[in-house]
Amino acid sequence: MQTARRMKRIAPSPTLAIDAKAKQLKAGGVDIINFGAGEPDFDTPDYIKNAAMEAIRAGYTKYTPASGSQELKEAVCDKLKRENGLDYSMKQIVINCGAKHSIYNIFQVMLNPGDEVIIPAPYWVTYPEAVKLAGGRPVVMKTTDKNEFKITAANLRRRIKPKTKMLIINSPGNPTGTVYSETELRDIMKVAVAKKIFVLSDEIYEHLTYDGMRHVSAAAVLPEAKDWTLVVNGVSKSFSMTGWRIGYTAGPEDIIADIGTLQSHSTSNPASISMKAAVAALTQPASVLPEMQRAFNERREYVVGRLNAMPGVVCQKPRGAFYVFPNVSGVLAKSLDGKVIGTSMRLAEYLLDTARVAVVPGDGFGADDYLRISYATSMANLQKGLERMEQALQAVN
Repeated sequence: MQTARRMKRIAPSPTLAIDAKAKQLKAGGVDIINFGAGEPDFDTPDYIKNAAMEAIRAGYTKYTPASGSQELKEAVCDKLKRENGLDYSMKQIVINCGAKHSIYNIFQVMLNPGDEVIIPAPYWVTYPEAVKLAGGRPVVMKTTDKNEFKITAANLRRRIKPKTKMLIINSPGNPTGTVYSETELRDIMKVAVAKKIFVLSDEIYEHLTYDGMRHVSAAAVLPEAKDWTLVVNGVSKSFSMTGWRIGYTAGPEDIIADIGTLQSHSTSNPASISMKAAVAALTQPASVLPEMQRAFNERREYVVGRLNAMPGVVCQKPRGAFYVFPNVSGVLAKSLDGKVIGTSMRLAEYLLDTARVAVVPGDGFGADDYLRISYATSMANLQKGLERMEQALQAVN
């Protein structure tokens, strides 16, 4: 059977082979340490669960408006004002089925065939594929650990072309943990506003920052910035609610209206019960956050120290999120079975086969000299997994 041509534009995730093999081994009783998790290893707080159960008991189980409930839109407006200094009306908010859905909707609404989207690399794996599904063209801007994986306003200005429609900023970032300062964002937004390109600001990790770094929304750094920014956020990471599937988009009213229309013909409303839970998350004290931040910071310090002691590995300390992105080019230049390792995928396969440790190869993020390791797992798992990984790397010639 021949599927639609659009499916030929996108590539399957290069991490799937590793993930599938890790799950197969684990199902067979093999002790696998998984460093691939993209979600906090904390439970959803009880007050959020209770709000969902109360919604069920009260019969809040029917359709809501396709763009989300008024109650949750109000909570999002209050949150954006209180935490980010941004004034939005409810007509400028749409509730989506997770932040990934928010991003997909934005590209579907904003891009015409051939429109270009500038994507700093390393990037979250879905960005370029979602752009291609909308008929757009991803334009990758390479960064390295030497510049903290950041683009600059000067570099951005040089990359903007007549077909450039949008720039993606992800701060704090996945997979690098990069956090842009207010000054850096202001300089970038000055270029975007002057050149009249939109900025998709993915802020899903906003509450997970370290070393005194403070998250700043790209929409808040200039008076004109909000008119050219689509803010994407949700409750998945900050409140350990990945499975509840609630994200949201804030932006210009006409764009938000079109996203609501698109959603009315695709998913319709996000789950009513999940929206009630999200209201509780955004309006009550975030009791889980301080505990998560303390635990993640402790793990981050440990993981970076261990990795930098390994042969051929250089790991920058991330300022946000819960990933490290070590440079393993020194390992890739070495040999296994008489053949140069060469790629992050081959190294990931070796670590899974030999050390029983699952890591995510960097090529899926546009950076083949790196691996992504999540520290959203217990300290015991980190200690055991990194010990295995070090032993495996010491055996490479």
